[in-house]
This record gives sequence, C-alpha cells and structure tokens, in this order.
Amino acid sequence: MVLLILPMQLQDIDGVLEVEKGCFPTPWSRNSFISEVRDNDDAYYYVAKLGDKIVGYIGSWFILDEAHITNVAVHPSFRRLGVATQLFNFIFTVGRANGINSITLEVRKSNYGAQRLYRRLGFVVTGMRKGYYQDNNEDALIMWKRLK
Repeated sequence: MVLLILPMQLQDIDGVLEVEKGCFPTPWSRNSFISEVRDNDDAYYYVAKLGDKIVGYIGSWFILDEAHITNVAVHPSFRRLGVATQLFNFIFTVGRANGINSITLEVRKSNYGAQRLYRRLGFVVTGMRKGYYQDNNEDALIMWKRLK
C-alpha cells in the first residue's frame, strides 16, 4: 500500500486524535487541532494515510524564514516503517518551497528513539529547555536543521 501525505483537513482530526492518544501522555485536544488547521495562517499540518487510515501526522509553523515543528507522531502499530522520515522529508520540501532556511523542534530528553531519527535527518542539539514538558517537568532538547 502506498503512503499518501496530504494537508490535514478538519475531517482528519478524529484519526489524528487516535494517533495522538496512542503516542503522548498528554495529547493535544480536538480544539487545538481545529484551531491550528482552521485559524492559524502560519500552520502547515499534514497527515500520512495508508488507504483511509491516518497512520501519522506532522505539524509546523512557518515564521519568516524559519519553521518550528509543533508535533509529529506515528501510530505505534506503524512505527519503524519510514512514515516519520517521509513526513519530515515532505515538510522539508514544503519548507524550502516557502523560503524556509532552518527548522527547529523540541524533543524529550528521555526520547532516545526520536533523537536518533532527528539526528539521522540532520538535526543537531543546540540547547535545552528546563522543565519544558508540563506532564512530568522533563527537560527538552532543542534541535535545529539547516535546509539551505
């Protein structure tokens, strides 16, 4: 089956929430996703679909010549199949087409799997946000990647 990456629509939010709940201890709310998709002109959100099933998504904000990844997730049943890599490569392409020169994200200090993926994609650690995650006060590593 072919993975399709498409702009997130309001009708995708149920599937996105299913992924979100399977991935995060404090998932985003329905209203947060609605606001991002409907009201935020800086937001670029995409879903990864296998057939009709949403298996992952990525969200970002494009501000001037920088992008910030707000969230990315792949359903636990579809991990290690290249979905996240394809989502990132897609957002890199969209970013370049929109004049984005660099891209940043935060990752939990304990999330070694995600850190490995981000390093493989060219991100480097540039700092830390102490107590960034509200659910357990965990620190976040700040990572950046140059696109151009």
